Amino acid sequence: MTNITPALVQFVIKQNQFQKSIGHLTAWLALSLVLLSALIVVLRYGFNSGSIALQETILYNHAIFFMMGMAYTLQQDRHVRVDVFYSQMSVSRQAWVNLIGGFVFALPTLIFLLWVSWGYVSGSWAIQEGSSEAGGLPYLYLLKTFILIMGGLMLLQVLAMISESYLQITAPDHDGVKALLVQKQSDRKEMF
Repeated sequence: MTNITPALVQFVIKQNQFQKSIGHLTAWLALSLVLLSALIVVLRYGFNSGSIALQETILYNHAIFFMMGMAYTLQQDRHVRVDVFYSQMSVSRQAWVNLIGGFVFALPTLIFLLWVSWGYVSGSWAIQEGSSEAGGLPYLYLLKTFILIMGGLMLLQVLAMISESYLQITAPDHDGVKALLVQKQSDRKEMF
């Protein structure tokens, strides 16, 4: 066991709690999507009235819902895995897959995403970019900001996943690491 183990355990615990809070808050956006969609249908077919801004609100809501929910989905281990062997592996081997996958694939991808999107988002802020549609929402720059927020949340969660995997490999008998595994099993059973 290294001196960094307790600090990593605390980082993983705090990060997981943070992502759960964001995820539970974000889940309410699903309800607003349903209500907005129903409102648009009623207005269009019941009152023969439409609104570009209202339709764009659904697009914004949908985009924010997915971008804010990505890190939570990863934290809950509910993301899509395209492999046949992972579920059959031991906890230690799964930790190795997560550690290597995090370092080799996730971190470089997220760093690249943040780097590339910085100019895209800052350019949008510089001109206070709005909708290209007449009557659309004037806040496209705010929506684009969620790309950076999503990248930051994902980066934090990948670092927590890498830390947790490292702990499972190097200190599997540490009480904090055992508690993380128990919490992870509990999270898998949690239904929203």
